[in-house]
Amino acid sequence: MQRSYQDALRGAGIDRRRFVQGLAAGGVLLGLPALAAQAQGRPSATATGGAAELRGTEFDLVIAETPVNFTGQARMATTVNGSLPGPTLRWREGDTVTIRVTNRMSSMTAIHWHGMLVPYQMDGVPGLSFAGIAPGQTFVYRFQVRQSGTFWYHSHAGMQEQTGLYGAIVVEPAQGSRVQPDSDHVVLLSDWMDADPMRVLAKLKADSGFDNYHEPTAGDFFEDVRRSGLRAALDKRAMWQRMRMSWGDLADISGATLTYLANGVTPAGNWTAPVNPGKVARLRFINGAGNTFYDVRIPGLKLTVVSTDGQEVEPVTVDEFRFGPGETYDVLVRPTDDAYTIFAQSMDRTGYARGTLAARPGSSAPVPPMDARQNLSMLDMGMASMSGMSGMSGMGSMPGMNMGSSPAVRHAPTEYGPGVDARVDSPRTNLDDPGVGLRGNGRRVLTLADLHTLGGALDKREPGRSVEFHLTGNMARYVWSIDGVTFGDSTPVLFHHGERLRVTLVNDTMMTHPMHMHGLWSEVEDAKGQFLVRKHTIPVQPAQQISYLVTADAVGRWAWHCHMMMHMDSGMFREILVA
Repeated sequence: MQRSYQDALRGAGIDRRRFVQGLAAGGVLLGLPALAAQAQGRPSATATGGAAELRGTEFDLVIAETPVNFTGQARMATTVNGSLPGPTLRWREGDTVTIRVTNRMSSMTAIHWHGMLVPYQMDGVPGLSFAGIAPGQTFVYRFQVRQSGTFWYHSHAGMQEQTGLYGAIVVEPAQGSRVQPDSDHVVLLSDWMDADPMRVLAKLKADSGFDNYHEPTAGDFFEDVRRSGLRAALDKRAMWQRMRMSWGDLADISGATLTYLANGVTPAGNWTAPVNPGKVARLRFINGAGNTFYDVRIPGLKLTVVSTDGQEVEPVTVDEFRFGPGETYDVLVRPTDDAYTIFAQSMDRTGYARGTLAARPGSSAPVPPMDARQNLSMLDMGMASMSGMSGMSGMGSMPGMNMGSSPAVRHAPTEYGPGVDARVDSPRTNLDDPGVGLRGNGRRVLTLADLHTLGGALDKREPGRSVEFHLTGNMARYVWSIDGVTFGDSTPVLFHHGERLRVTLVNDTMMTHPMHMHGLWSEVEDAKGQFLVRKHTIPVQPAQQISYLVTADAVGRWAWHCHMMMHMDSGMFREILVA
């Protein structure tokens, strides 16, 4: 019998409103006595409201375990200098920075400087860059800052990123910023789980839908019959069953497990940034979540996007944007009223992070209801309608469709095995699709096609060769891979030092994957091969093909992976060797 989301929460003894919004005073507990007070049901002081800011060229960071409470249950988090998120690091382009990282935990740790161009020995990936930072040890990171913009740092050891080890990086340009706002604010979005992340991963492997309370129901079937007729409704069910997938698989982990945070603050806590009416504010959005794509808007305000992944773009004004784990977007806003709500709802519409832009302390604005949930459609399979179902192979004989699709792609022999449950033969190449849940919502939503990096490509050469990779998986087995091969069974991908090459990604799965390549820029091109935007993390939608150019200008061993924590840990990870 199908449970509703509300039934599941009630069955777990959880009040849905408190669960989605968290505790108003949730956050890092100030000392162990506070942990004891929580255990006895007494309120205690918490550290909320944003991270400390550190400036200069010399930094000392201490990694430790610290008690936190976001939902009414005290848990241990991985913190930097006792805070979650860790301190915001402000650097200056051209400076050489020294960061001493001390491990006060009983397990190995590491910090990766996400999006920063550093020597591979400083990249912070245990097993590739270095051995990691052992308990009680201090590792010294030292490198020149060669870029400016909004970036972030996080652990690349175990599940420590999920348990709180992350923070913002803001790099001031050496020649001064082209954009001169009146105020500047980091908005670091993340997600927290009370449960041990490895236990959650084990649950996903045992039952990939354990946290999904939006699976198809009998009511959905009869609604399809009413709209489309019995035969079409039956065909739709049969198609999804052949693929062993569900149109409700928008997220592996929902608001039943996650609490959504803005700068380490729950929605009920309402992180607030001071702004001046009539003045321009710069908001540096960072998606530091382990599992969540966020759809971000500020009702009543237009968002002028001026940068993505630390790279300035031609300004484009929108109402809303979606971004995945690892991505960053800088936007400019000009408030005129006393208060506005920053509203970031999860892609699966099971919760949201929230903050406020306020002219006066204590001001707040209404929080909008979450949008209605949209399930995956034919478009997300590379198909325009029920009559055009050729996009997936392994599903029997089906006629084709033509909607921004590429020529037939190749599939590696390794894709034909138990670890791959579907293959896209004719992926769509359109980059102007905002994605499931955002189509036709009446708002102007940012897409990849809207982004144009100022100055064009860094390297004007044409690619000397092309390589194609498929993002693959088996949702029922909860196995994720590249070309059907998990990281443990893979060999390094070789890039020749100095070469210019085209990388094409084809998403054979029904989930969006934010693919992050360490150490090298990815310069996205449109379907005609024209340069669009330079990024370090690229979201690839279901049944979509994306190509980008890479200049292999950094010798070393580099990680390349999906930035969804559970997908990366389950095998969607490769080593790139530049030699």
